Amino acid sequence: MKNKFLQEMQDRGYLNQCTDLNKLAEICNKKSISGYIGFDCTASSLHVGSLLQIMILKLMQKYGHKPIVLLGGGTTLIGDPSGKDSTRKIIEQVEINNNIKSIKRVFNKILDIKNKNTAPIYVDNAKWLTKLNYIEFLRDTGSHFTINKMLTFDSVKLRLEREQSLSYMEFNYMILQAYDFYQLFKNNKCILQIGGSDQWGNIINGIDLIRRKLKKESFGLTSPLITLASGAKMGKTEKGAIWLNEDLLSPYDYWQFWRNTDDRDVKRFLNYFTEIEPSEIDKITSREKNINNLKILLANEATKILHGETASKKAEQTAKDTFAGSGLSSDLPEIKIKSKEVEKGINFLEFISKNKILSSKSEVRRTIANKGFKINDVVVNNDKRIIALKDFNKNVLKLSFGKKKHYLVKII
Repeated sequence: MKNKFLQEMQDRGYLNQCTDLNKLAEICNKKSISGYIGFDCTASSLHVGSLLQIMILKLMQKYGHKPIVLLGGGTTLIGDPSGKDSTRKIIEQVEINNNIKSIKRVFNKILDIKNKNTAPIYVDNAKWLTKLNYIEFLRDTGSHFTINKMLTFDSVKLRLEREQSLSYMEFNYMILQAYDFYQLFKNNKCILQIGGSDQWGNIINGIDLIRRKLKKESFGLTSPLITLASGAKMGKTEKGAIWLNEDLLSPYDYWQFWRNTDDRDVKRFLNYFTEIEPSEIDKITSREKNINNLKILLANEATKILHGETASKKAEQTAKDTFAGSGLSSDLPEIKIKSKEVEKGINFLEFISKNKILSSKSEVRRTIANKGFKINDVVVNNDKRIIALKDFNKNVLKLSFGKKKHYLVKII
């Protein structure tokens, strides 16, 4: 590889496919480029499954290139069928706009917004998609797409093979995404679209549209879709998504997510989700034989990128205090209960299922039988255990689930 940006992409494992890697490297050596990644706005926060894409935008900045963050206010009205088994819930424009504002906060934390040469450009494709004249769009843009080719793309083909319905609305998504690239190329000099490997067909469509309408060359690049060594989907846990917005997931819980990484994924994730140089990661992982130290390094560095160094250190210290059994750090996740409930006595079984620590009472019983719960570091042996006032010290008790999950239960 003759270009440092693309070389580091490859070294970190970010690079899956590229339409013309050598030509793109040649251009990147001569000048700074603009490249974009699109993000759906179906929720008020992205989750950790989108983090790899944000890290690629951050890497672009490192080498002097300008990232464009496309927040799909227009395409979210439709819904990307890629990797989906059913039609997405339709979201109203007001909710989408609120989601965009919320999501931008994460980009502003992770990306460098101070250097004017590489500061991200935010665009909302609602700006052009909601103003399209349908007849003109069909004539000027739709004429460049064939149904034959569209049916070959995985996002369509897989849905049809599983005999799951694909609405005409979703079928149009790939044309709208191609039109996004065309607009950004024309108005923002954006020559590169980046996406997950499931977006390859959509990216190719955009490149074809630019070539047909403008007679210009553009490029597409994909990153691998992340699957965990366990086979689970990245960013999903038994309690739900690992959100990037702090109001949905605390820095401590975020730190814990990385600390609990499967041993087999640690080196890969150090490359994916930290700014430690790949060559240095090789040295560290060959030298450090204690996998838990590597997990703490991963948790510290990944948390620092999103929440800052202070929050990262605080989370690490909270974990040390908690796991050492030395007390009740105020940074632990909290469960609040009313004093009247405690005075009556709270059935432990119902308390655990009600607060969704486990999803069913049968799971709670099994965990109790396996000595998986502790109150104030004492094992819960009885599924008829009652939480009472005597369990609280200054209105607080410590609840532990396994070795890694701890909660403060507070009387309010």
